Amino acid sequence: MYLMSGVIVFLSVFGAVKLLSLPSLCSLSAGLGLCLVWRGSWKFIHVALCTIKRDLMCLAVILRVRFSMYRNLRNKSTIPALFARMVTQHPDKPALIYEATGEVWSFRELQERCHAVAHWALAQGWAEGDVVALYMESQPFMVALWLGLAMVGVEAALINHNLRQHSLVHCVSVSGARAVVFGTELTEAVSEVSSSLRPSMVLFSSGEQQDEVKLCSLRVQSLEALLARSPNHPTDYTLRKEFNDRLFYIYTSGTTGMPKAAVVVHSRYFRIAAFGFHSFGLRHDDIIYDCLPLYHSAGTIMGVGQCLLFGLTVVVRRKFSASRFWDDCVKHNCTVIQYIGEICRYLLAQPVRPSEAHHRVRVALGNGLRPSVWEEFVQRFRIRTVGEFYGATECNCSLINIDGKVGACGFNSRILPGFYPIRLVRVQEEHGELLRDSQGLCIPCLPGEPGMLVGRINHADPLRRFDGYADQDSTNQKIAHNIFKMGDSAYISGDVLVMDEYGYMYFRDRSGDTFRWRGENVSTTEVEGVLSGLLGHTDVAVYGVSVPGVEGKAGMAAIAHAGGQFDLDAFLIAVQKALPSYARPVFLRLMPSVDTTGTFKIQKMRLQREGFKPQDSSEYIYFLDSRAGCYEAVTDELHNAIMEGNVCL
Repeated sequence: MYLMSGVIVFLSVFGAVKLLSLPSLCSLSAGLGLCLVWRGSWKFIHVALCTIKRDLMCLAVILRVRFSMYRNLRNKSTIPALFARMVTQHPDKPALIYEATGEVWSFRELQERCHAVAHWALAQGWAEGDVVALYMESQPFMVALWLGLAMVGVEAALINHNLRQHSLVHCVSVSGARAVVFGTELTEAVSEVSSSLRPSMVLFSSGEQQDEVKLCSLRVQSLEALLARSPNHPTDYTLRKEFNDRLFYIYTSGTTGMPKAAVVVHSRYFRIAAFGFHSFGLRHDDIIYDCLPLYHSAGTIMGVGQCLLFGLTVVVRRKFSASRFWDDCVKHNCTVIQYIGEICRYLLAQPVRPSEAHHRVRVALGNGLRPSVWEEFVQRFRIRTVGEFYGATECNCSLINIDGKVGACGFNSRILPGFYPIRLVRVQEEHGELLRDSQGLCIPCLPGEPGMLVGRINHADPLRRFDGYADQDSTNQKIAHNIFKMGDSAYISGDVLVMDEYGYMYFRDRSGDTFRWRGENVSTTEVEGVLSGLLGHTDVAVYGVSVPGVEGKAGMAAIAHAGGQFDLDAFLIAVQKALPSYARPVFLRLMPSVDTTGTFKIQKMRLQREGFKPQDSSEYIYFLDSRAGCYEAVTDELHNAIMEGNVCL
């Protein structure tokens, strides 16, 4: 059996290295014959026959990326060095276009701005391994900042510009940042937390001076003025960092409460961007429309990474606009768009406009495209290729849907399941705990059986690394042992997927205390802490509830309220100040008490099952009407209207 497995691997690798140049008939015949000998199962033969082309396509991509990564590892490459190579190939080609102003930066101009940032960083006395927090809305300058810092080994912490107050302070603190660079549009938010930052923290502002009085009171330095005096030629500094060293931090919501600073090393940045480029038929002359936030890996790695590493042009938009989306694509001759599932739904909800029929977009690249939206989106907007993928910033078990299977976020080969060591394993449904067999190993899921996605960790393999988070405790919480075999370790995704008999995987849900809404991961523990603090430390249970026809789960908060007046208007004002828009509860449930266990842990299963339908005369349920800007009572009529899709969330 092991001999035949080796033969199959050899032939598959050979076919992949030849980039599938073997005649199709020979490939299928060889695969069919080997399957007959190996498994002797006609069902397996059918599966192999249906999936061998897909598997070999993916194998070719994996090998191509793997060989590139080993070459960069051997050469001690870094992202700034790889970008410099792109600059020499086409210095005058547009690299970044800022939709807000129409400003175009060539590759040479982007590099010169990076050099100015590098000189500024050295002048500040920062050394390799120091951290600078970047807190600003999406713009090309943000790319120049983190890339310029990386040229001298300084690591950026890319902070979500929606965060406020305690969450913002936490993100700055956990990274160990020595300075904060913020956009002047966020002066008010920085002013609110300035007294909570370390006394030694240095603040720099970027952008138009919108509130000079407040900026002066914060003792802020103008970064533009400093960079104007910085040289735009390369520094004399010799970077000591290598391919597997830290590049920057991206924050991701986890089950522990506050956002976690995920470590992104140079090799991880390359891996994510390279898989996107090679998997979905991207070309060096493509123009990408990137309207995703640059504090996320989708926007700044999968999107901007195509520019820095493969020479594509990227159009950066400050904020997504459904009404301007196709007009922008036509204006800039975009050939690739990025999405999250919600974006596709928002675009379908727009009235038909001429630009949606006159664009040149060939590829849509992203994740979270629901099956119910997929086909309508492709047909209406004439998209030839959907590059759907799955993967968190820090994970080592990313998936790609390389052949456009509707609804799938990726696959795992049924012929060679061990070549890419990921697995769906059984979990305890209520608490998400891994279930184990009599030997102490995790139990693999059968096709059709939901399970937790895990990926084997191997730090010697650049594709199997798990670099973790800024703090070791958060890292340890995402690692489990004795998964595939005794003594091994694996990354635990926290996501529940289901696989069909052909190996296609479909996202099912997020386990633990996190749900996804408006393209963001919402930590229920974090929101519970904020709301409980606003309400005098009362019991609050936060969870996500499903709404028909809407991606993700809408936030709902069950609040222990014994009676009397509850000031909804004052509550909403406080919530709007303390939480980003995607984390604010869409539904409220006021109830005499919130269910707890004997150890005072809040129970949410019953609450989640009951959703937002009025249940009891002693309870009150409210809905946040975004258009009216207030909470209103949920009646049976309003509940039915929401369920039927007649109310905009």
